[in-house]
Amino acid sequence: MALDPELTLVEFGPLHAHAVTMPEAVDLIARRAASGRGGFVLTPNLDHVARGLVDPELRAAYRRSFLSLADGMPLVATSRLLGLSLREKVSGSDLFEPLMARCARDGLPVFFVGASPAVCEAAFVKLRASYTGIRLVGFDASLFDLDHDPAAAAAALQRAKDGGARIVLACVPPAKQLMLYRFEDAYRPAVGIGMGSTLAFYVGAVRRAPRVVSRIGFEWLYRLCQEPGRLWRRYLLEDPKAFLVLARMLRERLRGQPLERKSRLELEPIAPPVPPLAGR
Repeated sequence: MALDPELTLVEFGPLHAHAVTMPEAVDLIARRAASGRGGFVLTPNLDHVARGLVDPELRAAYRRSFLSLADGMPLVATSRLLGLSLREKVSGSDLFEPLMARCARDGLPVFFVGASPAVCEAAFVKLRASYTGIRLVGFDASLFDLDHDPAAAAAALQRAKDGGARIVLACVPPAKQLMLYRFEDAYRPAVGIGMGSTLAFYVGAVRRAPRVVSRIGFEWLYRLCQEPGRLWRRYLLEDPKAFLVLARMLRERLRGQPLERKSRLELEPIAPPVPPLAGR
């Protein structure tokens, strides 16, 4: 891949997703983290598209993000139906382990924000057993209200920077992932990635949908059955608004309007590379 590759963006109404494969996503994130440029990755799904219709800050966050990875099969299915370039789902949960393997290989320090202490500690144990030499430099499981206590969110990200992190995993709900946008300077030169419940899935604290269920696009239904009290409003009232966007895309495609554009990703190092582990 070229030093600063040009990628294709697929527009989903107010948001977009980059048309990349899983190996490409891992490579782009690792190279960006090593470059010292920092920045953040978002993972659009129907929830994000629906919220983007009414939330100007979320739209601004997507314009600012250096990489956007499709985290929902409806987006991928729409792209395929319309003959667009996005062909593969790259969810945070699927990205996690390949990315951790790459971080171990390249010596990129990792920090977790948002998951519970028990989940973070269990993840540390499992990751160290799975990936020799992985550099886990800490976690912050403090609770904060992003709107009413922004200083606490900024402080959590600052602790990641102080710990020398180059990858910061924000294991928080979608609304709280705006912390990566609001406080980007607090964790730079690290790359922040919205990971949602990924760590809880990884350690078995929350059961993830079987792969076949995820592949056919019904992971949301599986999650709804697990946590109906927390998720019913999101999945049954809010997310369906995104289908209006998908229908509009079909109309625009039939009219010959462009739904894709090119964007160049800056990966050239601006800081000394992260030193390799001793003995490597």
